[in-house]
Amino acid sequence: MSLSVGVVGGGQLARMMIPAAIELGIEIKVLGETPESSARLAVSEVGDYRDSATVLAFAEGVDVITFDHEHVPQPILRELVARGVQVRPGPHALLYAQDKLLMRERLGQLGLPVPDWARVSDAGELAEFLADHDGRAVVKTPRGGYDGKGVRVVSSASEVADWFDAAGGDLLVEELVEFRRELAQLVARRPSGEIAAWPLVETVQRGGVCAEVLAPAPRSAGSLSDTASDIAYRVAEGLDVTGVLAVELFETTDDRVLVNELAMRPHNSGHWTIDGSTTSQFEQHLRAVLDLPLGATGCRDTWSVMVNILGGPATGTLADRYPRVLADQPTAKVHNYGKDPRPGRKVGHVTVGGDDLDEVVYQARAAAAAFD
Repeated sequence: MSLSVGVVGGGQLARMMIPAAIELGIEIKVLGETPESSARLAVSEVGDYRDSATVLAFAEGVDVITFDHEHVPQPILRELVARGVQVRPGPHALLYAQDKLLMRERLGQLGLPVPDWARVSDAGELAEFLADHDGRAVVKTPRGGYDGKGVRVVSSASEVADWFDAAGGDLLVEELVEFRRELAQLVARRPSGEIAAWPLVETVQRGGVCAEVLAPAPRSAGSLSDTASDIAYRVAEGLDVTGVLAVELFETTDDRVLVNELAMRPHNSGHWTIDGSTTSQFEQHLRAVLDLPLGATGCRDTWSVMVNILGGPATGTLADRYPRVLADQPTAKVHNYGKDPRPGRKVGHVTVGGDDLDEVVYQARAAAAAFD
């Protein structure tokens, strides 16, 4: 049986699907934004994912289309489906990852726990929400935001006046949640309904960007883990998600667990699975979208810690640092995304596993810091 997957988007997520595809003997093709995309090793076509003809042509000759990101316009996704292309996750699911207002509405309909929120169309409505929530709130653009972009903590409607001017639509405002920490629950679901979940993880954000992931999340055994996995299962089934789903969560100071964001693709919080789990999120995503049996999701080590390499060296390349990093931290697994260094850019990550959490954290941080 010959299997082929087309991935729209040539970023690091597509890049990290390549080894998993090779191991399974799956032909993988990537529609990259440029010939030098991170996933250039598998780029078979270069073009604009917002151009219908380009995406439709790319979809010819593959068994299923999946994604490195959620930004492909709905009309193109629906045209693919209308032409009989297997699109996984489908447009009916991706809709809720593309639009945060629709996502909040749908999660509410499913009875899932979310921060208090509102749809606001002008400064007056935002001012009313602020008055009802102790004068501070989080405002988000409904579409396109990621890694801290499109998110502002505000105490006055004037702080997002430019967004109201440019939005041409409504904004999402949410209560400013008091939380102990941020968590992420990853699951994978195949079209036939099988779901598999990895252990709950703790994520550490800096400047709105994921900096570290601790797997499994410390102090998460029992009810907290059960609650998080139940939420993710209900999201996956309620939205009919196919492939990997990441549910980002708040553990609040008053002992609630709230859904923050959704991603319907492999996710930064799951990069540890490449080295730390029986089945990586990238292999599992390919299995899921091809409707193959899912793999085991247990941990290989007591603890796995993933630290992002953000920005990279001011001069030279990541590879220039290999002699020092690989000698000083021989337990670290280094993943280079093949991107040019740039302040704040995710250019790679390192993962370390072991039995002592403090030592694992130290080694992972030291390895990542050596690339600065």
